[in-house]
Amino acid sequence: MPFGFRNQGIEDVVLVEPTISVDERGFFMEAFKQKDFSEAGIAFTPVQENHSKSRKGVLRGLHYQTDPYAQGKLVRVVSGRVFDVAVDMRKKSRTFSKWVSAELSQQNRLMLYVPRGFAHGFLALEDDTEVVYLTDNEYSKENEQGVIWNDNQIGVEWPVKKPVLSAKDGALPTLKNARLFL
Repeated sequence: MPFGFRNQGIEDVVLVEPTISVDERGFFMEAFKQKDFSEAGIAFTPVQENHSKSRKGVLRGLHYQTDPYAQGKLVRVVSGRVFDVAVDMRKKSRTFSKWVSAELSQQNRLMLYVPRGFAHGFLALEDDTEVVYLTDNEYSKENEQGVIWNDNQIGVEWPVKKPVLSAKDGALPTLKNARLFL
């Protein structure tokens, strides 16, 4: 199988390690293969791809969409490096409000699978960091939700004290006031 799948301590959040073929020309890797994900128990059928570029210190998140437009995401870095975070927003989950993180980079080529029901965000650790992610549902402005990056109840240990935020991300609600998954 061209992928290694490692549980990240919260059910269904998976670190994905692709098999990389390297030679004098460079490298080749399969970034996604439906059959392999299915065999690993990950029900993920991408319908949209997103691509962002950020300078060092930019924090994007914590974002999610609610039903019927909830999204699972497969996140990877094509340039630079990020501190990537997934937060369980499923109110009835035993891991509700818990978070996991992984460093994703151009060098390690690891990917993070973030299932539906989770908020996602990342901090760019280098200038010109580019993140590409597949989603299994289309973007819906009406179903877009978020929670503030530094919410005390969640307690993500970001490696920065004052990130660069969009006005929208800086005004996101706390977990206490967020719209949750049941």
